[in-house]
Amino acid sequence: MPQSLVFAVLLVGALFLGTVIGYAARYLYAQSRHNSLELKLKEREIAAEKKALSIVEEAEAKAEKIENEAKTERKHLEEKLEQKEDRLSKREEVLDGRQIDLESQKEDLRSKVEQIKSIKLQLDERKDDIDKKIAEVVGLSKEEAFEQLITKVENERAEDLGIRLVKLDRFAEEQYEAKAQNILLAAIHRLGNTMAPSLMTAHVEIPSDDLKGKVIGKEGRNVRAFEHATGVDVLIDESPGYIVLSSFDPIRREIARVALEILLKDGRIQPAKIEEVVEKARTEVAKTVRAMGEKACYEANVPNLHPDLVMILGRLHFRTSYGQNVLWHSVEMAHIASIIAEEVGADPAIARAGALLHDIGKTVSHEVAGTHVEIGIRILEKYGVDEKVIHAMRAHHEEYPYDTPESIIVQVADAISGGRPGARRDSLENYIKRLSDLENIATSLVGVEKAFAIAAGREIRVLVNPTALNDFETNTLARTIATNIEAQLRYPGEIKVHVIRETRVISYAR
Repeated sequence: MPQSLVFAVLLVGALFLGTVIGYAARYLYAQSRHNSLELKLKEREIAAEKKALSIVEEAEAKAEKIENEAKTERKHLEEKLEQKEDRLSKREEVLDGRQIDLESQKEDLRSKVEQIKSIKLQLDERKDDIDKKIAEVVGLSKEEAFEQLITKVENERAEDLGIRLVKLDRFAEEQYEAKAQNILLAAIHRLGNTMAPSLMTAHVEIPSDDLKGKVIGKEGRNVRAFEHATGVDVLIDESPGYIVLSSFDPIRREIARVALEILLKDGRIQPAKIEEVVEKARTEVAKTVRAMGEKACYEANVPNLHPDLVMILGRLHFRTSYGQNVLWHSVEMAHIASIIAEEVGADPAIARAGALLHDIGKTVSHEVAGTHVEIGIRILEKYGVDEKVIHAMRAHHEEYPYDTPESIIVQVADAISGGRPGARRDSLENYIKRLSDLENIATSLVGVEKAFAIAAGREIRVLVNPTALNDFETNTLARTIATNIEAQLRYPGEIKVHVIRETRVISYAR
């Protein structure tokens, strides 16, 4: 055999043997890996069982704890229930005892009532016997004796009776006046927290005075366009930090204020933009007017008014009278009128509506001829308002007679709302001045120590020195103060002068 052939055979045998050995080694390695994986899985399974067992034990412990707590709570509740049952049983025993006592007292009262009735019957019989005996002795019946007694008293005490009747009339008048004051005070006190009057200003604040040039524009074209579009006068140099808008029409002034604020925020101020913004401001102000009218109707509890009438009413939000907002003055009047109407037995709904609509003519008083009352009547008639409401509102300035109780109530509510201290700036100043003048008139006289004007200037109380004046001089002083007030002051109604003279003596016992 050639040597190369032998070498080839050996090589093939070696390759075969290496392949067999490789496969055997691979098999043994794979078998060992498989055994190790099974071992790991077994270990994990044992660990999981241990963990599950510990969780079960913890859950059983918690359940046992919860069960013990529930048993304790249940025992506590049972003890409370037993205590309550004991208390209830004791109360029942006490109530039963009281019931027995009440029944016995009731029987005693019944017997006493019967005894009183029998005694009263006996007294009545004896009284009749006495009257009969007196009539037999006198020779007159009971009615005849009474008539003679009345005639004798009338003849002897005619003057005293007249004075007594005058006093009774005066007392009745004072009672009526006091009742009227109580009704008005109750209405005022219940309206103590009404909305404060809002003042319409014509000033628009600007962040910098440099913006004034932008508002004026080149050769004043911006400000001319703004005045033409809004119908107001723009006063630029009146006060630093502000632009003043001047117009007799409060609606125009409000539209101009809203439009100018929008332009200042936007920053683009030019004629075309001004016209666009003014139209937008008109829409916003119209929404505000309607919202204010609806709010006023809701606040005053006056429903079912025509939408156009509500719109007209809302325009009063932008009108003021001596610093008092006219719309909210009308709402306040509606509340006061309703309270007074309920007290005196009038119709509260008519009084509320008449008070709310009493100044509606002021919204167009500069556009239509006539007083605001006449204009208001025509407006209400146009929108079909109840005739009773028109009668209630038209007499608040005494231009028309008081046809109904509600018309008087509206006039009273107007006087209360407009005349109370603090409602109007001018009225407050006059109020303070009147009080000062009253006190000065009294303190300027000899013998007066102190003087106090009270009751909104309708009464003055004067304290005099008892050693300087006697009773007669005190009467003369009161008449002098009243005469001086009549001569020096102008005031509605009357002022009560109350002069007080008293002597206080103090001694000590030791």
